[in-house]
Amino acid sequence: MKFFKKSFTYLLSIVFLFTFIISCQNQKKLPDPLEAGWEGRKVCEVLIDNKNVRTLKCTFPPGVGHEKHFHAMHFGYTLAGGKFRITDASGIREVEIPTGYDFYNEKVEWHEVINIGDSTAVFLIMEPK
Repeated sequence: MKFFKKSFTYLLSIVFLFTFIISCQNQKKLPDPLEAGWEGRKVCEVLIDNKNVRTLKCTFPPGVGHEKHFHAMHFGYTLAGGKFRITDASGIREVEIPTGYDFYNEKVEWHEVINIGDSTAVFLIMEPK
């Protein structure tokens, strides 16, 4: 029984390590929100970047999106809402994001968004370091 428990624990450790390595490699291949743009143009600008936090302002006119990218831990706030088509691991959906909406994510493995509304949407993204 001890042999089985040790073998099982060892196997789980290998699976966890492999999953972690693949996840890290995927994040390295994808751009972060600042690096990602839309059709060769930047959509985010740095408002502040210091030893504690990086804050981005991301602007999406109608028809403009954010190419496939990942997010580290972040808090977001919608300065001007809009209607978006979001594509991620769970599929494709359309959402209306209201002005004043706030959100928090430990991380986002990947997603891609496009503003399908008729007004410019603006978000603040704050990433602790």
